[in-house]
Amino acid sequence: QVQLAESGGGLVQAGGSLRLSCIRSGRTFSTYTMGWFRQAPGKEREFVAAINWNGADIYYSESVKGRFTISRDNTKNSVYLQMNSLKPEDTAVYSCAERSRAATSVNGAEYRYWGQGTQVTVSS
Repeated sequence: QVQLAESGGGLVQAGGSLRLSCIRSGRTFSTYTMGWFRQAPGKEREFVAAINWNGADIYYSESVKGRFTISRDNTKNSVYLQMNSLKPEDTAVYSCAERSRAATSVNGAEYRYWGQGTQVTVSS
């Protein structure tokens, strides 16, 4: 069984930065993709970013491209999301997820394991 735990959320003013972390525990897979998704109140879950097992394949949603950076450290079983130039519309619960395939995907249904999420609130 795989478990994911996010941390790093909080309250920040518009234009500020936050760094989210996601620590993975459980069985080790030689190749897996990690993704970040977010869900704002009253809205559907939205893809944010994904990174494949070795970091060679990275994909961002258009809404965060150029502001957010996803990275991973396989030695620490961790994935990160550096969020800069935050906007009020970035306010949401951010969750990390694992897809047990080598390729990235923007489809949340293709991710098998999910963390509980961490709240990010950006004030104007």
